[in-house]
Amino acid sequence: MPIHDWTRVNPGTFHDFHGSWITHIKESLNEGLLPAGYYAMAEQHFDQMVADVLTLHVGDQEDSPSSFGDPRAVAVAEAPPRIRHKMVAQAGSLHLRRTITVRRASNHRVVALIEIVFPANKDRVASLEQFVDKVWSALKLGVHVLVVDLFPPSTSDPNGLHGEIWKAYDSEPYTLSPEQPLTLVSYTGRRLPDAYIEPVAVGDMLVDMPLFLDPDWYINIPLEETYQTAWRGVPKIWRDVIDGGQSNAPPFSLK
Repeated sequence: MPIHDWTRVNPGTFHDFHGSWITHIKESLNEGLLPAGYYAMAEQHFDQMVADVLTLHVGDQEDSPSSFGDPRAVAVAEAPPRIRHKMVAQAGSLHLRRTITVRRASNHRVVALIEIVFPANKDRVASLEQFVDKVWSALKLGVHVLVVDLFPPSTSDPNGLHGEIWKAYDSEPYTLSPEQPLTLVSYTGRRLPDAYIEPVAVGDMLVDMPLFLDPDWYINIPLEETYQTAWRGVPKIWRDVIDGGQSNAPPFSLK
């Protein structure tokens, strides 16, 4: 199913879809995608609280997937993620939200986050800075992050959220493709992260994105499959608006 144009409806409609999509991704993770010894939860938080929460819960790198010999975890060295672009960091260089956290069962420490971007994450400079700071804090603490951004760039993020995040790691700016202005990106959690980037556009199919459990091991997140499942729960009145482009709601805009 191709990516829909969510700017045709108000943010509340996407908020409803977002909740379903988060739930179906979490179900996929807990029903067999995650290796033994890991679990996923959908957690509510205020963005400014995330750094404190991660500081309390992030742990050392014990119990990596390789120690389990679990076939569900893929080694980067043996099968690099099939994502079109990879960037390597250079050495020189208040909304209530739901996030998926992946934790180790042995100590309940956070090892990874999945963030599906809301319109409110980049409708103003303060909101964008809050989101970017959250990602930076997670990566600095060794937490891996997958960001799914299905909204076009705003004046606050002319090269998308990845462009803003990547400013901390490379003096060369990331340039967003005008033909594919939406972005899927997976980061390895470390001081100088790697970024696996898949540019997409409205009408494209979603690809499976890697979610790292440590810098050398990942699982693939079935974004397309879970998106389709969540789409079936969108009320028909809004599916017709999104498919047909005729909106009965105030139009969405990014300032």
